[in-house]
Amino acid sequence: MSEISIGIDMSAEQMRQTFGMQDAYIRKLEDDFKVSVINRNGTVMVSGEEENAGKAARVLKQLAALSDRGGEIEEQSVDYAIEMGKEEQEEVLSQIDADCICHTVSGKPIKPKTLGQKIYVDAIRNNMIVFGLGPAGTGKTYLAMAMAITAFKNDEVSRIILTRPAIEAGEKLGFLPGDLQSKVDPYLRPLYDALYQIMGAESFSKNMEKGLIEVAPLAYMRGRTLDNAYIILDEAQNTTPAQMKMFLTRIGFGSKVVVTGDSSQKDLPAGTKSGLDVAARVLGKIDGIAFCNLTSRDVVRHPLVQKIVKAYDDYEAKEKYKSRDRYNRR
Repeated sequence: MSEISIGIDMSAEQMRQTFGMQDAYIRKLEDDFKVSVINRNGTVMVSGEEENAGKAARVLKQLAALSDRGGEIEEQSVDYAIEMGKEEQEEVLSQIDADCICHTVSGKPIKPKTLGQKIYVDAIRNNMIVFGLGPAGTGKTYLAMAMAITAFKNDEVSRIILTRPAIEAGEKLGFLPGDLQSKVDPYLRPLYDALYQIMGAESFSKNMEKGLIEVAPLAYMRGRTLDNAYIILDEAQNTTPAQMKMFLTRIGFGSKVVVTGDSSQKDLPAGTKSGLDVAARVLGKIDGIAFCNLTSRDVVRHPLVQKIVKAYDDYEAKEKYKSRDRYNRR
C-alpha cells in the first residue's frame, strides 16, 4: 500500500490539548496507527500507509473538534478515540460529547464519554426502569446520579432516593462505634461523594434536611410506596431475589428507577442467588424496562483500570471454558 501525507490545520490551543504533555497522546496515535505526526508551522502532517494515515487524521480532527467545544482531552478520551478510529466510527465522538447532562458545582460538564455510556443515558431518559450492568469504573452510578439531580432541579421529580444493600465487601463493620447512621454510612459513602461533587455540600445538606434527598440502606424501603421520585439502587448484585422484588414493587406514579450493579463482584454468602441476575432473566422482555450492558471498553477511570477489568474478564472466560470442558469429559 502506498504512503501518503495528510495536512491538518490546527491552532496552538488545539495542538496543546491533542498532543498532550510531552506529546504523550500523539505518541499513542503514532504507535497505534503506525504513522508519524509532525507540526510544520501550524499544519500537522500525518504520514504513513494510506489507510492508517487517513484513520489517524480523522481521529486528530475529532479530538481537535472536542477541544473547540471546550471538552477536556484526557488519556481515556484519546484511547477511546483511537479505538473508534480503528473501527471507522470517529464521528461517534462528536455525538457523545454533544450530550451534556449537567455541570458539577465547580462548573465541569458531566457527559457520557463512550458509546456504551451514551446508550445508557438515553435508556434512562426513555424508560421508567433501567438496569445498568457492568464493571467498576464504567460510570453506572455517577451518570445515574447526574440524571437524577438534573430531573430534581428541573422539577420533574420531587425527591431523590438513593439506596444500597448493606453488605460487607469482605470486611465486618458491625462492631464499629456509633449510632445506626454511623454504621451504615460506610456502605453509602460513594453515593454521598457523587452528590457532593455534583450538587455541592451546602445544597445537598439543605435538601437532605428537608427530606428531599434520602440516602438509606435497602432494608428501609420495605413497606413504602415511592411516588414522584428518582430512585437509584446501587450495588444491586448484592441483593437477594426477594429484596429485588421488594424494591421494584415500591415504585409509584411519576417515579423513575435506575438499578446498577456488577455481577462479577458479589459479596453475598456462598450459594445465595443474586437478585440482579434473577431480575435480568425475569424482566428482560417487559416494555418500559431497559437493560444496558457496559463493558471494559466503557471504563473511564485510569487506563490501567480498563486493562485490569479486561484481564479479569479474559481470565474468568477461560476458567468458565475449562470448567465446561471438564464437565463435558465426564
